Amino acid sequence: MVVFWLILGLVILTLGAEFLVKGASKLAVIAGISPLVVGLTVVAFGTSAPELVVSVQATLAGQSDIAIGNVVGSNILNVLFILGISALIVPLRVASQLIRFDVPLMALLSVIVYVMARDKAIGMIDGILLFAGILAYTSWTIIQSRREQKEIQQEFEGEYGVKEKQTAASILTNIVMLAAGLGMLILGAQWLVDSAIIIAKHLGVSELVIGLTIIALGTSLPEVATSIVAAIRGERDIAVGNVVGSNIFNIACVLGLCGMLGQTGVAVSDKALSFDIPIMIAVAVLCIPTFYTGYTITRWNGMMFLVAYALYTIYLILDATDSPSKEMFGKVALWGAIPLGIAILLVDLVRDRQTKHNPGKIA
Repeated sequence: MVVFWLILGLVILTLGAEFLVKGASKLAVIAGISPLVVGLTVVAFGTSAPELVVSVQATLAGQSDIAIGNVVGSNILNVLFILGISALIVPLRVASQLIRFDVPLMALLSVIVYVMARDKAIGMIDGILLFAGILAYTSWTIIQSRREQKEIQQEFEGEYGVKEKQTAASILTNIVMLAAGLGMLILGAQWLVDSAIIIAKHLGVSELVIGLTIIALGTSLPEVATSIVAAIRGERDIAVGNVVGSNIFNIACVLGLCGMLGQTGVAVSDKALSFDIPIMIAVAVLCIPTFYTGYTITRWNGMMFLVAYALYTIYLILDATDSPSKEMFGKVALWGAIPLGIAILLVDLVRDRQTKHNPGKIA
């Protein structure tokens, strides 16, 4: 019976992602907003609902480590795991707006959280500033996009061969499709996570390992499903925008609300401050040169992201179990990952130069 719910959760998750991407892309044209902006806002914020619920509940229950860890862990997973898998399926084109504004903002917000957390807490003032930031970001993004309404309509007609009618029926249909997709994503993710936990316990896997793997991935399953389906459908702006927008939302909105709702803010542990948040910053900063080279996330980039996430996860498990091999693994992983990352970026720069002389090929 548990296996049935696991499979059903996976099916509903996949269908929900399909509905969400389809409804969002059509609503984008009707509203005069680009698919990229929908990915950065509506889709990203919607798929981040599990992180919002988990972190707010954890804050109200006084479990600050869960609230902080959920946001930081999700942001690391979003880039390394989700973009890694999506890029392996199909190389992802990166819109110039992401390079100019959204990705640098994601990196800046990561640094701001580190600065705010230096006093070991995200307080009420910090929360207000972060939440005001997400309101300003969303407003600016939508207003900026509506200025390009004519180009967006032409882009849609070129892709689908038809003009999306702005009738009440079409608007309502796509809103229902988007809402149904979001609901299915959250429901499917919940069933999948609950079933996986039961199976893992039955197989003798410790709760610690379950928490570090299944639960951490569980709140990001909507982003995983949405970005993969968007990549397969060719909605690459939504695939990339979903990840970047989710990370911005997690920091500015989720942490902002937690800081405002917590009686004394959200406490930040020494470990999060010295290790996990710096990793989140490094991952966000890494996106800038990676996305810039050819404005493409290649399969090589995707492989690099997945290897980095695997190393990070293994280190977390070794650290949590207080394994004697933790220090050695950390040094080997660090001094192995850095040269590998630099080498791949150099290869990308060379390919970027070659592409300018021989355009049309994406590796």
